[in-house]
Amino acid sequence: MHRSRFAAIVIDSQVDDINTANQFWPQALGMPYQVSKEEWASRYTHLDVPAGQPQVLLQKVSHESRVHIDIETDNIEAEVARLSTLGASVVERFPRWVVMQAPTGHKFCVVNPQRDDFATADNVNVWP
Repeated sequence: MHRSRFAAIVIDSQVDDINTANQFWPQALGMPYQVSKEEWASRYTHLDVPAGQPQVLLQKVSHESRVHIDIETDNIEAEVARLSTLGASVVERFPRWVVMQAPTGHKFCVVNPQRDDFATADNVNVWP
């Protein structure tokens, strides 16, 4: 048995400096931002979303700009297997997440729990 849920919308931005995204998206969405921990600060920013809502993340990338979702889970391999049975395929594996592609062509990530309330939330799916 494992658990998973929709965790975040990630705005992938092909920019030279993450501050380009930091200057636009927080103002466009009306949410202040927080720079990520120092080791990640040049690539990631978190918008301050209301409690209980999925995160909105800004990410500096080398590929074309796009938006993708993250699915958080307490068992990445089990969730990847479940999604594979639904027709998704693994694109690339990283130590802390897996990039997958849906049968519709959309790429998304399966990640470790991201939101603080994952372990205690009622809105988490439980899978056999």
